[in-house]
Amino acid sequence: MSQPALQNIMTHKRLSIAPMIDWTTTDYRFFARLFNPHTYLYTEMISTGAILHGNTDRLLRFDSSEHPLVLQLGGADISEMTQCAIEAQKRGFDEVNINVGCPSDRVQHNKIGACLMAEPDTVASLVRHMQAEIDIPVTVKHRIGIDEYDSYQFMKDFVEASAEAGCQRFIVHARIAWLKGLSPKENREIPPLRYEDVYRLKQEMPELQIEINGGIDSVEQIKTHLQQVDGVMIGRAAYHNPYLLAEAMQLWGEHPPSREQILEQLYPYLEQQVTNGEPLTSIARHLLGLFQGLPGARKWRQALSGKQQLTVAEIKAAGDATLKLIESSKQQD
Repeated sequence: MSQPALQNIMTHKRLSIAPMIDWTTTDYRFFARLFNPHTYLYTEMISTGAILHGNTDRLLRFDSSEHPLVLQLGGADISEMTQCAIEAQKRGFDEVNINVGCPSDRVQHNKIGACLMAEPDTVASLVRHMQAEIDIPVTVKHRIGIDEYDSYQFMKDFVEASAEAGCQRFIVHARIAWLKGLSPKENREIPPLRYEDVYRLKQEMPELQIEINGGIDSVEQIKTHLQQVDGVMIGRAAYHNPYLLAEAMQLWGEHPPSREQILEQLYPYLEQQVTNGEPLTSIARHLLGLFQGLPGARKWRQALSGKQQLTVAEIKAAGDATLKLIESSKQQD
């Protein structure tokens, strides 16, 4: 597919970064935004209980540069989910997403996440009540099935119920979740990917926006999937190698920013976080993949890891040293 065609397609399609607990914090999202202004960013999955009874301001804080930004909610109680959706709109989120994909034992115990696929009427009720109270979209992220409920028809029936309730966008992790016997990590790797089921869903329900997720780690794979569905969601690949997001700028017919440009925009943010009292050691963990696959990447990671304290000057020195190593390597080639 030619680049002009892809550029035209991206005006109607979406590239997004998956919600990842402990990873897609506001600090990571700010960093990710520097690579690509077009991607949709997601918060971590945040439970309704945490929002309603915890430190709401801290949980829902974000930088204005993060837009478009989606709040992913974990919950099953209609009143609580609706209250949180209203709060999301009030605080300026662009979309609210219902988590129907997380397979962890803790999430199952609270009757949220992937186990809700077995209760399509519950999810449909959440969509209906939430959407009635807010103007921003309510979307659903789910698996292609759970446990013995692994047929294509089961997934389609689930989607149809929420679509009738008003949901127009579904983000489909193209693996089933085995809720008994596998850890969350194993559930991201062991059940086989069935991309064809997601493609078929789009073919049979063309009026819906269908986005695909699972095992996607290159721009070429993104291009392939975009020929079949309306969007691609990438997860750990975008965290461990965030420059993938910059390389994806070609989908919009644009040039990627350099790593040097990214660092120049990052430093003022880090200075501001220090002023706000945030420890740089907790922020630096999100920056480790910046030079993934390049000379000096290991030294960069070592400079930012395992320290009790870290300064912006130290991060800048490590960045300058790594950029020099990369430039020197280019000249030798």
